[in-house]
Amino acid sequence: MTKTTTVDRPAASVALTLRLLGGIERVGNRLPHPFWLFVILSGVLIVLSWGLHAMGVSAESPTDGATVAVKSLVSDAGVTMMLDDLIDNYATFPPLGVVLVVMLGVSVADKAGLLTAMLRAALAKVPVKAVTYMIALTGMLAHIASDAAFVVMIPLGAIAYRSVGRNPVLGAVVAFVSVSGGHAASPLVTPSDATLAALTTAAAHTIDPHYTVTPVANYFFSLVSSLVLALVITVVAETLLKRRVAMMAADDGEEAAEPGEELPDLSLSDAERRGLRSAGFIALALIAAIAVAAVPAGSPLRGEHGAIIDSPLVHNIAVFLSLIFFATGVAYGRAVGVIRGAKDVPEMMALGLRELTPILVLFFAISQFLAYFKWTSIGEVVAISGAELLDSSGVPITLIFVGVILVVSVMNLLLTSGSAMWALIGPVFVPMMMLLHVAPETTWALYRIADSCTNPITPMSPYFVLCLGFVRRYRPTAGIGTLMSLTLPVSIAMLIVWTVLFLAWYSVGLPFGPGSPTP
Repeated sequence: MTKTTTVDRPAASVALTLRLLGGIERVGNRLPHPFWLFVILSGVLIVLSWGLHAMGVSAESPTDGATVAVKSLVSDAGVTMMLDDLIDNYATFPPLGVVLVVMLGVSVADKAGLLTAMLRAALAKVPVKAVTYMIALTGMLAHIASDAAFVVMIPLGAIAYRSVGRNPVLGAVVAFVSVSGGHAASPLVTPSDATLAALTTAAAHTIDPHYTVTPVANYFFSLVSSLVLALVITVVAETLLKRRVAMMAADDGEEAAEPGEELPDLSLSDAERRGLRSAGFIALALIAAIAVAAVPAGSPLRGEHGAIIDSPLVHNIAVFLSLIFFATGVAYGRAVGVIRGAKDVPEMMALGLRELTPILVLFFAISQFLAYFKWTSIGEVVAISGAELLDSSGVPITLIFVGVILVVSVMNLLLTSGSAMWALIGPVFVPMMMLLHVAPETTWALYRIADSCTNPITPMSPYFVLCLGFVRRYRPTAGIGTLMSLTLPVSIAMLIVWTVLFLAWYSVGLPFGPGSPTP
């Protein structure tokens, strides 16, 4: 009797988990497209501002003692603002220009094949014992390729495992959780850093109109996080997932299916190796030139009194990133023969921006919502009231941090767009934390954790489905539950370890990046 109960309990837990995940999937599927979600939220905001204004809701600003009252969008001033500022709201939306400029350079590097070649080179000759850690770390590096990292890394992870005689299913899963679960951790500054930094700056302006958060404001934390998370993924994969995959093979009684012919080979051609050398030389030359130009105290790249951190160099890091991507992409493309003439380069830029169109459409809806939200002062009132409540409650700041991580992690199961969710909650969390004497850079670091760790377990993510598709090439019977059973342990482990790393980092008082204030 006892034995039966012991066997049934795990089975019941698995069934309960799958039902819960199925419920999340059904709820998530009912959510509208993010564009319409922000349109609906704008409508709700209009009604809410009218009601709160009618009730006389307000708060006293702790900075100057002035009364901050909610303003109604259902008023002459509100309607005039919505009509007069519609174009400016979009044209001056902070992430818009940053994304466009960065993607001009990234598009050349991507379309020339440089980014894919770099990832293949990183995995081409990996020792058997190091294959898991190298795939995980390469996944962290792959974030520089944005969403293209999923399309490249998942099949490469499977092939890398298969090339050393290991189960390709595990290789695909390791690659997926590295790119998905650790997407906000990277040894490099990525395009999403520029986008989220601009959104964080806009949110901080609620309290301090002159505050600026740079794309490198979390770089130290991101760099260390990528190394730690790669190790976490390796430990879980080698101790737990390896056994899970072996049990699946024994239970199913199937051989892994052969990969499709379209899966790329890891080996590089002579032209590709020559292209990587050319790109590497150009990258080093540009970085050296920028460094030399910034050496003189009176350099225009430096800030006031010769400052390096608070300077045009750091504030405009997105421009320099775009330049490096552009130059290295051209060098690689010329070497491999993809770029044959000057006209090929702007065509690559146009192709890259064309793929960016869905984001630009989403930005229109987000920009209007945020402009309305800021004008009504609802965010400021909520931030002040929330900060006062938390301050008076005596709750330790570390518990508040953990609470924020857990709340946002759950939200991330349904709203998987990182920039869209930060645009939604940043205007509340950033000012509220600032009133609790927590810098915007620290709140952004919190969001990195919460916005990453639950990505591998939500069926709402299109890349979850993409990974499942690759897994099914090797194991046709695999379903959502199959992939979930492999990603859930890694997701939980990453969430715990990354949160502990953050709390330790904050407790020691280390800056999260160049120019970030010490906690």
